[in-house]
Amino acid sequence: MRRNFDITFVILIVILAANSFRSGAFSDPMSWLMNTLMLLPAIIIGLAFHEYAHAVVAYKLGDPTPKMQRRVTINPVAHIDPVGLAALIFAGFGWGVPVQINPANFKNRRRDELLVSLAGVTMNLIIAVIFAVVAKVLILTLGASSLSVDSFGTTLWTMIMYIIQINLVLMVFNLIPCPPLDGFSIISEIFNIKHTEFYWTLYRYGNWILIALIIFGITGRILSPCVNFMFDLLYTYIILF
Repeated sequence: MRRNFDITFVILIVILAANSFRSGAFSDPMSWLMNTLMLLPAIIIGLAFHEYAHAVVAYKLGDPTPKMQRRVTINPVAHIDPVGLAALIFAGFGWGVPVQINPANFKNRRRDELLVSLAGVTMNLIIAVIFAVVAKVLILTLGASSLSVDSFGTTLWTMIMYIIQINLVLMVFNLIPCPPLDGFSIISEIFNIKHTEFYWTLYRYGNWILIALIIFGITGRILSPCVNFMFDLLYTYIILF
């Protein structure tokens, strides 16, 4: 996500959190807490590496802004927005601290902005694949039985699966072509529409459009089949090959 926190997201957070309470997601506080603790590393890794990728690619392409703002680091402190993190935990929707760039510093502005926009989602895919390999190595070295019987092994396995899943979710969600998501920037650069009225209309009302997509379940209908398909591919590699 590439735009600063907006009051419209407060509305969305309240709605989603209320829906979670009504659906009974917090009916068993202890189970919810344990699940959240196992999920937290996946969220932090996914958000931190996503924003780091934006920062490092922009810096390598000639823009010193991320470096000056100390964003060219994998340290989660530089990338995690406490409000966005809390929102993701309680409402299932959140964000990191957006990386600020100055496109005027790029040699090829259109190409380089496209590469910066692609960097975050590409990093999420890479992280998912890396941890799929880690899971494969664990099965080959420790055996599937130890990962399903031993409590430490089960916890470790669950956390790795969460890391894979969350990174796939972040990748697919950010590819949705709606501002302020990266997908909108990618489409804008590919089709060169930044000079059109259509672009600025979508940009102006992007937050509200995204809220509507989430509330009416459209993003879920996009996320679920795409994420499940890619997760199944990686899981098949982990278990069978």
